[in-house]
Amino acid sequence: MQNKDWPNIAGLLSSKVGHIALLGAPLTLGCVTPSAYHQAPAVFRKSLKRISTYDLETGIDLDGLAIYDYGDVDCAGLMPAKAHGPIIAAFAKAIKANLLSVLIGGHNGITRSGVTALDPSLQNVGLLTLDAHFDLRTTKDGPANGNPVRCLLEDGLPGAHIVQIGIAPFANSRTMHETALDAGTSVYTMADCRKNGVVQTVAKGLQYLSEKCDVIYVDFDIDVIERGLSPGAPGGRAGGFTPLEIFQATRLIGGHDKVKAVDLCEFDPDLDVSDITALIAGRWFAELLMGYQSR
Repeated sequence: MQNKDWPNIAGLLSSKVGHIALLGAPLTLGCVTPSAYHQAPAVFRKSLKRISTYDLETGIDLDGLAIYDYGDVDCAGLMPAKAHGPIIAAFAKAIKANLLSVLIGGHNGITRSGVTALDPSLQNVGLLTLDAHFDLRTTKDGPANGNPVRCLLEDGLPGAHIVQIGIAPFANSRTMHETALDAGTSVYTMADCRKNGVVQTVAKGLQYLSEKCDVIYVDFDIDVIERGLSPGAPGGRAGGFTPLEIFQATRLIGGHDKVKAVDLCEFDPDLDVSDITALIAGRWFAELLMGYQSR
């Protein structure tokens, strides 16, 4: 129920379907580094109470927008391979009933499931990632948070349908870079984004994918943000994006007609300080909704 004295994003959660879907995927096992990612969906929802529905800068109010919360997939105790099916089933249901579906992790392993839920054939979907990492670690030990993009390539997603933005120096291996290029992936480094602008680079990636694919999935790995500005992102590095750059890019992404599903992942509440990262996540969602409102 909305607070009339303080209309906030949490108050937009509704029993109505058809527009925005929210689903938690508290996947935490199968990490390169042990984490408390399973806590993120609950902390994210709590943060929405502190995010107003009113954008002072544009004069637009989101009050009245309906968001259906599907709850959380019961996957916190599962390894990524076991969680894959349950996440697909729950997210596919949300995607079928709504125009934009949002998956809240959990670690980056959820991306493989989210993309597959959007297009099981993997032939008509484009994947845009905002991430400091390629996520192309080997799959010899099975799916993990460091290899969802490699898993998708092995599952059959065409490399030419992948755009990766924000890849950081000294955070990836030569082999990963070569794998991405060999697969035909479009790679934009942090330096590329600094030179051409984050929003401009994202716009270019969206345009490229929209010409190739019927639908687009966007993976927001919160570690693409500067580590000093987002302490709850254990994979974050110095030199990353600012929160403002992410907010601007998110609004653009939310407004794109072919973007049908997105995820937010790699937020570890145990590492957060003064709710900095939690509030970034809440504001990120508000920006996504603002973009959607503009469609």
